[in-house]
Amino acid sequence: MDSQKLIKQCVAEFIGTFALIFIGIGAIHNLGTVPGGLLGIAFAHGLAIAVMVSATGGISGGHLNPAVTFGLLIGGKINFKDSVAYWIAQLAGATAAGFLCVSLLGAAAVAGGTPDIPMNPTAAVSFAQAITIEAVLTFFLVFVVYGTAVYAHAPKIGGLAIGLTVTLDILFGGPLTGAAMNPARTFGPALASGHWNNHIVYWIGPMLGGAMAGLVFGRFLIREE
Repeated sequence: MDSQKLIKQCVAEFIGTFALIFIGIGAIHNLGTVPGGLLGIAFAHGLAIAVMVSATGGISGGHLNPAVTFGLLIGGKINFKDSVAYWIAQLAGATAAGFLCVSLLGAAAVAGGTPDIPMNPTAAVSFAQAITIEAVLTFFLVFVVYGTAVYAHAPKIGGLAIGLTVTLDILFGGPLTGAAMNPARTFGPALASGHWNNHIVYWIGPMLGGAMAGLVFGRFLIREE
C-alpha cells in the first residue's frame, strides 16, 4: 500500500514539475524580448506553481522542486527514501518538458529558457554572487512553503502564497540569475538543449537555501510542535 501511495505521489510530482518547466520555457520564448516581459515571465512561473501546488498538494505535498524536498527532508517532514523518489520524479518531469519543448520550439528556444548568468555587463554577477542570490531566493520560497503549506496552523493559502513567492523572486532575480530556485528548472532544459553553462550554480544555491529554510522553520520555529 505504501509503495502504491509513493507511486501516486511521484506521478503528481512528475506532472506538476513538467507543467512548471513547460510553461516557463514557453513564457521566456514568447516574452523574453518584449518590453516589460519580465513581469509576464514572473507571473507565468508563479501561476504555474500556484495551480500545480494546489492540484498536487493533497497527493504529494506539491513540492515540484528538489530544493523544496531537500528543505523538508532537513526539517524532518519527509524521509530520505521518499525524497529520492521525489527527486527522480521531479527531474524526469523537467526532462520530459524540456525535450517536448525542443520538439515544439527548437533547441535554441529551450537553451534560451534555461536559467544562466547573463553576459550583459549591466546585469552581470559573479559565480559566487549567483549562488548567493539563488540561495536567498530559494530560502524565501521554502520558508513560505513551510509557513503556508507545512505548518499545521498555517493559513490555507499554500498554493497562492508559494506562487506569489516565485513571482516576486523572479522579479528580483530574473535579470541576474534567471531565478531558478529549483534544480529541476535548470536540469531538464539543460539536458534537452545541451545548455550547461554555470549549471552547478542552480544546484548549490537552491539546495543550500532550501536546507537553511528547513533548519530555521522545520528545526527551530516549529520544532516543539
